[in-house]
Amino acid sequence: MGAAGEQLDRLVEIMKQLRAEGGCPWDREQDLRSLRPYLLEEAFEVLEEMDRAAYGGPWRPLCEELGDLLFQIVFHSRLAEELGEFGMADVCQSIADKIERRHPHVFGEGRVAGAEQVLVDWAKLKAEERKQKTGREGSVLEGVPLGAPALMRAERLTEKASRIGFDWRHTAEVRAKLDEEIQELDAAIASGDRDALEHEVGDVLLTLVNLARFLRTPPEDALRMAIRRFTTRFQHIESALRAEGIPLGEATLEDMERHWQSAKKEEKSLPPPTTLPRAPLAELRFPVADVAAQRAFWDEVAPLLGWKSERGESEEVVYGDGLHRLVFVPGAGAPPSAATLTFGAPSEAAVERLRASLESSRPGAILAEGGRAGRVAFADPAGLRWKYAFGSR
Repeated sequence: MGAAGEQLDRLVEIMKQLRAEGGCPWDREQDLRSLRPYLLEEAFEVLEEMDRAAYGGPWRPLCEELGDLLFQIVFHSRLAEELGEFGMADVCQSIADKIERRHPHVFGEGRVAGAEQVLVDWAKLKAEERKQKTGREGSVLEGVPLGAPALMRAERLTEKASRIGFDWRHTAEVRAKLDEEIQELDAAIASGDRDALEHEVGDVLLTLVNLARFLRTPPEDALRMAIRRFTTRFQHIESALRAEGIPLGEATLEDMERHWQSAKKEEKSLPPPTTLPRAPLAELRFPVADVAAQRAFWDEVAPLLGWKSERGESEEVVYGDGLHRLVFVPGAGAPPSAATLTFGAPSEAAVERLRASLESSRPGAILAEGGRAGRVAFADPAGLRWKYAFGSR
């Protein structure tokens, strides 16, 4: 067992001692109900450190808070073990089995066309699991806690519905829906009807959640950051008013607005964070001399890699997996390079399917360096070198 497993075993033993006769009186008194607020508190503290790290702050505090959250999980598992229900090993096995089961494209022979297909398959697998447990598939909306914050719950519910096709097609459609809902809210404001106002405010918020989802901007995160900015700016106003000798509550709106704008200006003047959030690779663009030959080759190969053709600009040939894009554009073409770009294969069988296809239709494309089991190397018509490999090969 690796170092992580050894440290987890150590933590489990520490928890066992804390709960044992002669252990810690406070820990021995706890039960599931008394631990609930601590679990929530630790989760929110993890979230705070995630925000700081994401915007350039240090990572070590996040490590410490994740440890506090892990301790809560170990604590709950110990309570269950004392009752003969389950232990920490069962918790680890349960989630490991579930993750493997829901990723057949990684741990089995399944294939996916991209990230969106993963989400669709995930919903189907969850429905099948519910059917095996309860005898019915239930609703695709199940699994979102009723106690979750409303904004977060709205995002998760609409995301789940979208996985079976109940969704807008384009961001522009969601934006148009927001205009429609705001017009209905204006009508409710004019009427002054309390029930209508609650109804229409709710519809506007739900549509904003959907718009945020389409923009890949989690609304809970966006609102939390907005609250953080509001807090910083308002505290700036309070400090500035004290410095001017103006008692809180006696300042004019003009005074407060002046300091609010000063706070915004100060924010913009701050230097960028020393550690930026990770920039994920989104697109690789290659100039090729013969776009038609490149298209013919990749139209055959891309589906075997789980990629699919996408619409690009005029004369572009584009393939994507839902997260990344390969773009081939007309050009002089780059000279042959020693660099090789590697795709990760979900299984050795997937590698052999690609190898068989290339051997059948384009045997000259296969490169000698890809001769071992579990990987195949090939060159496309533009001379670009690629590898499809299972595991760390």
